[in-house]
Amino acid sequence: MLRFSVAAAAALLIGLASAPLALAQGTTCNSTVHCPRSAPCCSEYGFCGTGQFCLGGCQPFNSYETTSCKPNPVCRSSTTDFNDLSRVLLNATQYNGNASKWDWVLEKGALVADPSGNGQRLTLTEHGGTLLSSTRYIHYGQIDFTMQASKWAGVVTAAITMSDVKDEIDLEWASTPTNQVQSNYFFLGVVNYTDNKGGTHNFSGNTFTDMNTYTVGGATAASADDQLNWQEDQLQWAVNGKIIRTVTKASTLSLDGSQYKYPSTPSRIQISIWPAGLPTSAKGTIEWAGGLIDWNEPDYVANGYFWNTVKSVSISCADEGIETDSTILPDTVGYSYTGNDTSNTPMVAQTNHSTVLGSGAPGALAASISMIGVTAAAAAIIPALTWSLW
Repeated sequence: MLRFSVAAAAALLIGLASAPLALAQGTTCNSTVHCPRSAPCCSEYGFCGTGQFCLGGCQPFNSYETTSCKPNPVCRSSTTDFNDLSRVLLNATQYNGNASKWDWVLEKGALVADPSGNGQRLTLTEHGGTLLSSTRYIHYGQIDFTMQASKWAGVVTAAITMSDVKDEIDLEWASTPTNQVQSNYFFLGVVNYTDNKGGTHNFSGNTFTDMNTYTVGGATAASADDQLNWQEDQLQWAVNGKIIRTVTKASTLSLDGSQYKYPSTPSRIQISIWPAGLPTSAKGTIEWAGGLIDWNEPDYVANGYFWNTVKSVSISCADEGIETDSTILPDTVGYSYTGNDTSNTPMVAQTNHSTVLGSGAPGALAASISMIGVTAAAAAIIPALTWSLW
């Protein structure tokens, strides 16, 4: 069965939707053509600009300088109950990088309160889907998504992590059967379906009617150390506390022994619903998603949208000595890419340069507190896929 990069899908979808704004600000950028000084930030959709182009998803190695992008706000352990939207920014154009004020940003689409009080529905209409992103980045740890997936042919639900250099860890639900979830991971945006990293997992439960807890990073265990299982050497997925898949870093070593193709860069958390089953989609995409979307389906007609439901998301950060609510390095606020080491591996530094737009010179590192070696090779541009998302 085919698997698809949710990051690539979202980038294409939102990139197309925001293309006029992006083109107005600057030119395109990629791994060989970097942004100019006048528009230094390469957005996650491959356009150069300033302002919000320098926030979440800004591609450091395609920008004017690696520090042109604002630092990634560091992880903070928390639980969001989506019955309370006080820390969810519903207008993404107003986001300025202040992760102390906002935990989540609605990038695209609309939320509707669940009629049973189980959080929020992410909606999908003929005009497009919905994408919700965390403001902070997790660099190892655990994420628990308590949610219900969509069930209709052609409609895909996803809960992922995605880094600025396109490392990606996925949970996906592609319509039926409703006792199944798919796991996936991608390395530096390389979508190579001949070397498939996807897995399909059946479990006891219903993905649409039951409020299940899906985990990236492991399952609740006897101690916190056991619990945080997206680690430097191991990644796990779980459903309702039961581990369904484990991937070790050692198992991802390339055939020539030069590179571990393992997601290991600071990543935002994203939840989405999107239309894979469109007539314009590739045949394989439609088949993977369970067929074409039926816009005359009774649930759609009655509600005016398809949906998934997110009740809560719990985030447990790995201890890197940078919890902003601790006494350790209290001035540390972000991660910033600093370049490649001698083995051409990107390096990330903890920095106290502000993550907020307009506060200090863009990209300047106020302090390089410690170095973290993460993943390998420079960022790859997301390939243009042949299917539409919105």
